[in-house]
Order: sequence, then C-alpha cells, then structure tokens
Amino acid sequence: MAIVCRTGSVTRADQTHTPLELPLADPLGADIATTYLEVFSGKASSLDVGIWETDPGRSRWEFTDSGEVIYVISGRMTVTEDGKEAQHIEPGDLVIFPVGWQGFWEVTEPLKKVYVIFE
Repeated sequence: MAIVCRTGSVTRADQTHTPLELPLADPLGADIATTYLEVFSGKASSLDVGIWETDPGRSRWEFTDSGEVIYVISGRMTVTEDGKEAQHIEPGDLVIFPVGWQGFWEVTEPLKKVYVIFE
C-alpha cells in the first residue's frame, strides 16, 4: 500500500512542536521553534520522511551520519556550505544535503518543507 500525505492540508496543529536543538542543528542566537509530522520511518532501512516547519533564524548543520533531501513548500532560506558561496532557496526548490555537508541555514521567512533523511 502506498503512503499518501496531502501536504497542503497538514497544519501546525497536526504536528509535534519542539525547539530546534542539537543533535539536529545548533541554533545560533534566539530559540527557533519548529514543528514536524513524521510520515514514514523505516526502522530497518534508515529512512525517515516527513513535513517540517520552522520559524526564521540562523543555525549550524552538520550532516555527519546521515544526509537529507528537502522540497521547499513555502518560505525562504539561504544555505552556506563551509567554504562555499551562499545559495538562496525558495518554494519549489529540491535541495540535497549529502552525508558530510556542513554549514549554515539562515531561514528568512517561516519555512515548510518535505524532508527525507537517509544514511
């Protein structure tokens, strides 16, 4: 059976609320509120899929043990890999953070994304 999630109908009330914190990412400055709805977790396959929202803020990310693919539904951010040029991300963008990616996320508008975390 296929798992179907209608992302347009998922609200923050449907999601788990948590602050952004280590080991996921290190918020730089004020607390950053996030919410998520885990749609799929592959216990044996090291695959997690869901919807994640966050308030604006700057944070440091280090994908040391896993990578992430995101599809931005709404909001904007700038990602800057260590030693590289900044990249501006907006709705409709598909972004891959491979295992080993390290750098900063600057969320400038409340962001909603679909994520796939993989090892």
